[in-house]
Amino acid sequence: MKLIAGFFISLLGLFAISSCNSGSTSAPAKDSTVAQSDSAVNTGSTANFKLGVQMWTFRMFPFTEALDKVDSAGIKYIEAFFGQKLGGGLPGSFGPDMSADTRTKLKDLLNKKGISIVAMGVISPANEKEWVKAFDLAKDFGLSYITAEPKKDQWDMVDSLAGVYGIRIAIHDHPKPNAYATPDSVLAAIKGHSHIGSCADIGHWTRNGINPVDALKQLEGHVFGVHLKDVVKFDDAKAADTVVGKGVIDIPAVLAELKRQNFNGMLSIEHESNWYHNLPDVIIIKKYYNDEVAKLK
Repeated sequence: MKLIAGFFISLLGLFAISSCNSGSTSAPAKDSTVAQSDSAVNTGSTANFKLGVQMWTFRMFPFTEALDKVDSAGIKYIEAFFGQKLGGGLPGSFGPDMSADTRTKLKDLLNKKGISIVAMGVISPANEKEWVKAFDLAKDFGLSYITAEPKKDQWDMVDSLAGVYGIRIAIHDHPKPNAYATPDSVLAAIKGHSHIGSCADIGHWTRNGINPVDALKQLEGHVFGVHLKDVVKFDDAKAADTVVGKGVIDIPAVLAELKRQNFNGMLSIEHESNWYHNLPDVIIIKKYYNDEVAKLK
C-alpha cells in the first residue's frame, strides 16, 4: 500500500509541475479581450442604448432625402451636422441660421416620421457668440448633447453655457494631429468641467493606433455618445471605412464595455464609404448591431 501511495503522490507532483509550466505561457491578446468581454456581458445594462445615424453618412443627399433613408432603415434617432442642404422645398442648410418658419416645418417633418435629433456636430465655433447660436439651436430642437471640438481656451466658457442650457458637450476625436486624438487629451478638457464629456469615435481611435475598448475604459463615466464605425486597418490615419463588423475593430467587445459602463446615449452609425449607395450598408449595420446587443442581454 505504501508503494502504491508513493506512486500516486509522484504522479500528482508531475501533474502539478506540468500545470505550472503550461500556465507560464502568455495568452494571446485576443483571448484576454474575450475574457474581458465575457465578464462585461454579466454586468451593466443595454437598456438605454439608442441606435442612430450621423447624417454625415448621407452627406451626398439633402437633409430631407437623407431623413427618408434613415426612415427606410427603421432608425429613429439622428445626429445632424451643420451645412447639409435641407431640400424638400425648405431653403438653406441645417444650422443656426435656419428661420423660425423653416425650423417649424423641419420639426413637423421629423414628428411625422417619428425621428428625433438627439445630437448635432461636429462643430468648432470660433467664439462665444457662435457657441450661443449653436446652443440656442440645440435647445430649440431638444438635443441631448452637441458633438464638438472646442478650443482649449473655450473650455470654461463652453462648460458654463452647457450648464445654463442643460445640454452637454461631447468632445469628438479625429485622426492625428487632431487636438483630441487621444483619450488623455479629452480627459484634460473634462477635468473640472462637469458638462463636458466624450463622443467616442471608435474608428478614429483605431486609426490613431488606440484600442477602442481601452479608450472607453479611460473615459468611463464621461462617454455621452459614440460614432459607430469600422475600419480596415489599425494605426493608419487613412484607413478606409468598412461595414461595421467586417473590419479590425472588436465591435462585440466595444458593446460589452459600453454595457458594463451602463452607457446611456446614442451610438450613431457613421458609415463613410459607398457614399451614393450606402443605405443597404446601414441596414446591414443595424441588423449586426441588434444581433450583437441581443447577445449581451
